Amino acid sequence: MDLLNTLVDKGLRRELPTREEALAVLATSDDELLDVVAAAGKVRRQWFGRRVKLNYLVNLKSGLCPEDCSYCSQRLGSKAEILKYTWLKPDDASKAAAAGVAGGAKRVCLVASGRGPTDKDVDRVSETISTIKEQNEGVEVCACLGLLSDGQADRLRAAGADAYNHNLNTSEATYGDICTTHDFSDRVSTVQQAQAAGMSACSGLIAGMGESDADLVDVVFALRELDPDSVPVNFLIPFEGTPLAKEWNLTPQRALRILAMVRFVCPDIEVRLAGGREVHLRSMQPLALHLVNSIFLGDYLTSEGQAGKDDLAMITDAGFEVEGTDTTTLPEHRRPCGDGAEAQATTAEDADAPAAPVPAPSDETRRDLVAVRRRGAGTDLPPNA
Repeated sequence: MDLLNTLVDKGLRRELPTREEALAVLATSDDELLDVVAAAGKVRRQWFGRRVKLNYLVNLKSGLCPEDCSYCSQRLGSKAEILKYTWLKPDDASKAAAAGVAGGAKRVCLVASGRGPTDKDVDRVSETISTIKEQNEGVEVCACLGLLSDGQADRLRAAGADAYNHNLNTSEATYGDICTTHDFSDRVSTVQQAQAAGMSACSGLIAGMGESDADLVDVVFALRELDPDSVPVNFLIPFEGTPLAKEWNLTPQRALRILAMVRFVCPDIEVRLAGGREVHLRSMQPLALHLVNSIFLGDYLTSEGQAGKDDLAMITDAGFEVEGTDTTTLPEHRRPCGDGAEAQATTAEDADAPAAPVPAPSDETRRDLVAVRRRGAGTDLPPNA
């Protein structure tokens, strides 16, 4: 297929595809799916080999968020029966992190619900970061605390945070449809503050919220322009008790096409398969490893994930290997000590192609696949790692 040959060539040169080409990937048929995966897999292997980076989430503070993000089980007014608790103590957070590290995680992601941290919260998280790093040699720590105020990024960096996560989630044009308590520009600003403070930026999206193909392409192009080091791709987990509980719009095939499109647009960036993979990819998860080079191990913030041992078996069975702490994730040209070469970009005007209709799921809605987390951080039960 000429389209895929073109995209592979561009990906190997770190050249941005056109919006029309990105839309065309999403519009490919199920009969072409393995060709799409194989093509994007060539780009993935060029920059990341067969390595898979493992990340582990620690939910420092769960539930009761004042923001109204429609997709979130912790949102204002959520009736989802999730775990709710206030800040974990540094030692408790470190114990939770150690479980993920023992399971092979290279990065620990510290997440807290809320609009953004107070200065006291930053002090608390800074102590937690120090404790985790003292007790887990070589681990990377990423903070995800919401919108940052002036100076907070610098303080987190000084405390030892290696990265900061704040997702764009969806296109700027439709952001107001999923959240009214802050806007798209607030999220962009927070990512830029993290970058300015010297932290590695992590920013991604959520697919499956009823968005169009054009929305998906728009948010991925916005991410490419923002140039984070890692892009988590989440698939909506439709929690009962949230406004998007009935949004079951994804098939495994569509999820794979979305991941392939992200890889073509972000060829040399860490693309992370994040929340919802078990719900929407199901038995086709191993195919996604040909597209992404990073996954979360075990459970998520408020939902249960695949058992950590099953994640490790899946990686091995698919012919991939877990990335060790002695390996730098990003290719040399993207590292701070690299040659600083900029990725090439096309200068042609990108023609907007009409969005392909989103295919309806071919199977019955599987609400039984959404399992609320009842173990790990904030409970007396051991974590799933």
